Amino acid sequence: MKSRLISLLPVLALLVACGPGHSQDTKTFEGTGFGNEPRQVPSSAVGMKTSFAPVVRTVAPAVVNVYAKARVRQQVDPFWQMFGSGVPESRTQESLGSGVIVRKDGIVVTNNHVVAGGQTFMVVLNDRREYPARLLLADPRTDLAVLKLEAPGENFPTIELDEGRDLEVGDLVLAIGNPFGVGQTVTNGIISALNRTNGEGSYIQTDAAINPGNSGGALVDMNGKLIGVNSMILSRSGQSSGVGFAIPSALVKRVVDSAAGGATSVKRPWLGAKGDTVTSDIAKSLGMDRPEGVLVSDVYKGSPADQAGVRAGDVILRVNDQPVNDGGGLRYQISLLSLNQTAKVEGLRSGKPFRASVKAAPPSDSPPRDERLIKGENPFAGAKVVNLSPAVADEIGVDPFDAPKGVMVYSLESARTYAAGVGLQPGDIIREVNGQPIDSSSELDAVLKTGARSWRISIQRGGRIITAQFR
Repeated sequence: MKSRLISLLPVLALLVACGPGHSQDTKTFEGTGFGNEPRQVPSSAVGMKTSFAPVVRTVAPAVVNVYAKARVRQQVDPFWQMFGSGVPESRTQESLGSGVIVRKDGIVVTNNHVVAGGQTFMVVLNDRREYPARLLLADPRTDLAVLKLEAPGENFPTIELDEGRDLEVGDLVLAIGNPFGVGQTVTNGIISALNRTNGEGSYIQTDAAINPGNSGGALVDMNGKLIGVNSMILSRSGQSSGVGFAIPSALVKRVVDSAAGGATSVKRPWLGAKGDTVTSDIAKSLGMDRPEGVLVSDVYKGSPADQAGVRAGDVILRVNDQPVNDGGGLRYQISLLSLNQTAKVEGLRSGKPFRASVKAAPPSDSPPRDERLIKGENPFAGAKVVNLSPAVADEIGVDPFDAPKGVMVYSLESARTYAAGVGLQPGDIIREVNGQPIDSSSELDAVLKTGARSWRISIQRGGRIITAQFR
């Protein structure tokens, strides 16, 4: 657990300004807002006297405070060690965030960075009731974690998950959390953007004021439904700058369902196709009217995409009727699928529409991982290595297209091993040892057992090839 978690970790309390009115002094637009009523924008100060209190009364009881505690050892000053006072002491380290109860039996969703490193967890409800909780699942890649309140037989207030298929930029939202630990706080704002992607996910952007302590809190719509879990902000100061992000409820539901079903980790489906954003130049070269979609640059042999007939050169426009415009968006739509679920993929092939049915499957575990802990006097001593497969690459966050085969450093036994001393890192792919290509962990083991007096190794780290000599 990080000691500066409360002040530095990305936290959301998504909020926005002004609200719609129910008076006659309004302009009406298409769509729905409060219940089934038309979305409205107030045209004068009179029309701005709407209260969000009815929505807040419904959702606030289900937004909680999450406390994570851990015992950490304090380092001893070397000066005092000389006088015999060198026994390390421990202290309790505590972090605070927010969470949302999403099931009546006490299932709480929060951010992974709120609970990371925690050993014990306490959840405090809005009415000050306190319950110990146990961690069911933590997923750093989505920054989501799921807790279960230790209160058998109790029925808790909840917020209903809305997968947000009809969200629009400009919709009003409320953010509820516990900024700076001052107590439950409600703020309002609008959806500033949808489908903001990074390497792992797609986010709802809001201009809400998001501050430390709001992480894991609720972003709700005007129907009182959970549309996102506050996760991070973009800020130079570490405090709200009006650019906040929430994890969409569609992904939240996927993680919560996994935890409630007994899973301790998220099993991600794999498409097996690598894609690039279609730029204006690419669109022009493909004869497209406008730049949209993802251009497939490679397809992994035997992958779900390959089996469905997706080819390099295809442009994927939609997955299950949801548009995709970059690689992150494509991965996000696939991540929403359950294993063995079939997804409808639509796009263009040689300028003509095509459709494919892709069955969601986990990344391939071929070849077998053949995990080995390297020993002896060599640069890899103390490293655990495995044969690289799409499944192994997914576990450690390496793109299998960047390393279709080989041997990967999976972990280091400790920071004091030979491997750690020479600078090896988890994720390094071993290419050659003393001029011999390495394609399997058994080959690596055999080469290292020759007992050479010097070692020349070549590894791949990210997009770079690093060569080093050791004696």
